[in-house]
Amino acid sequence: MMTTLLKSAASVLEKNWKNGFTIPCEGLYPFQWNWDSGFIAIGWAHLNIENAKAEIRSLLKGQWKNGFLPHIAFHNEATSYYPGPEVHATHISSNSPSIKTSGITQPPVLGFVLEELLHIANDKEDALAFIKSVYKQVFLNHHYFYTSRDPKGEGLVYICHNWEAGTDNTPVWDFVWDTFDVPNYKLQRKDTTHIDASHRPTNREYQYYIHLIELFKEWKYDDRMIAQNSPFLIQDPLFNSMLIASNNALIRMGELLGFHPQVEKLKGWNEMAKKNMNEKLFDSNLNAYVYYDLRNERSYHHISSSSFAPLFAGVPSSERAKSLVGHFQEGRFSGVKNENFLCASFDPTSSLFNSKKYWRGPIWINLNWIIYRGLSQYGFTKEASLIKNDTLYLIEKYGFYEYFEPSKKINETADKGYGGNNFSWSAALTIDLLINNKYK
Repeated sequence: MMTTLLKSAASVLEKNWKNGFTIPCEGLYPFQWNWDSGFIAIGWAHLNIENAKAEIRSLLKGQWKNGFLPHIAFHNEATSYYPGPEVHATHISSNSPSIKTSGITQPPVLGFVLEELLHIANDKEDALAFIKSVYKQVFLNHHYFYTSRDPKGEGLVYICHNWEAGTDNTPVWDFVWDTFDVPNYKLQRKDTTHIDASHRPTNREYQYYIHLIELFKEWKYDDRMIAQNSPFLIQDPLFNSMLIASNNALIRMGELLGFHPQVEKLKGWNEMAKKNMNEKLFDSNLNAYVYYDLRNERSYHHISSSSFAPLFAGVPSSERAKSLVGHFQEGRFSGVKNENFLCASFDPTSSLFNSKKYWRGPIWINLNWIIYRGLSQYGFTKEASLIKNDTLYLIEKYGFYEYFEPSKKINETADKGYGGNNFSWSAALTIDLLINNKYK
């Protein structure tokens, strides 16, 4: 099984390789996506370290002058995706690069991805030389977040668009949409022509997505204007966990490389970030990390797979981690209690849960990988093995889909996963789960 699965996963990456970067999925996602490329680079590192390095270099070509790293780099021409570069129109920003990009970002994974490459590479000297060549660009991205996305100086950065979270249509955003109205835009969606529309965000949700982009263009992507006026300003547990995990990695690699001024900055940001994440984003009633709405000054008391990402970043104490993992043992997310595979992307006991609809319930391989690593780091080997085995079971049964049905009962008769097939990060992280011996 392992050899067959590895070959199949490698084939997905090879087919999605576009001479310098990897698209997430043919047709549905034809460009280079930010956090996708980070996870994809981990898979490539096991197969071809030069492709892994090229993946990261290609992504960094889209970096803005102020350190901002967009969620899409439009290196190539394609008409199968909406909204494309003409909708984002980022040329109106004085910070935008020569290549076309989007004007929003995604969870910052490059820091820990670079460290993964160092662990995986056979030639450590060569890998460290590559990391040295891109380190300051990745650090600049972190500098951007803490100086442009943290208006209260808490070490907790905000996202200003739901796409920045990576969890596009989690039910948590429903409560944000209720706080403002939007015009009725004429949508030119392409995603619903590729896959089942009932599994995707609704047209009504897309009105909000596009409206936020229109506002950012009105403000010429000025961070000060966005912080002052955007109706969507969220301190998201997944986004901040990825930033903290990348801080952790950049600190360790910076010490190796002698980048002491950057390391000191990172340590200061990280100390404040971990402290306030535990004080502000942890809900002691739910025993989970939740979301904070900066615009409306309120928490959203809902649990999603993002709630467990702080384990990966080393944020909770051992005691708090134990209470968090209780959700997998006998709590809301437990496979036994709900007869689900781990880990649903939203609380399976909630009335808002939908097992088929994108980030409102289905399992995503990248979040499973993050949670698996977090559980392993805290010594929860039983739970880590369970989530790893569930992940590989779904991949082996259906192939490298974008997301998967969590219900064990439905999976008895299902014949495929959900969303796009031959999805690059599903393949890349499967490779890592099969090969990487560090967490076995």
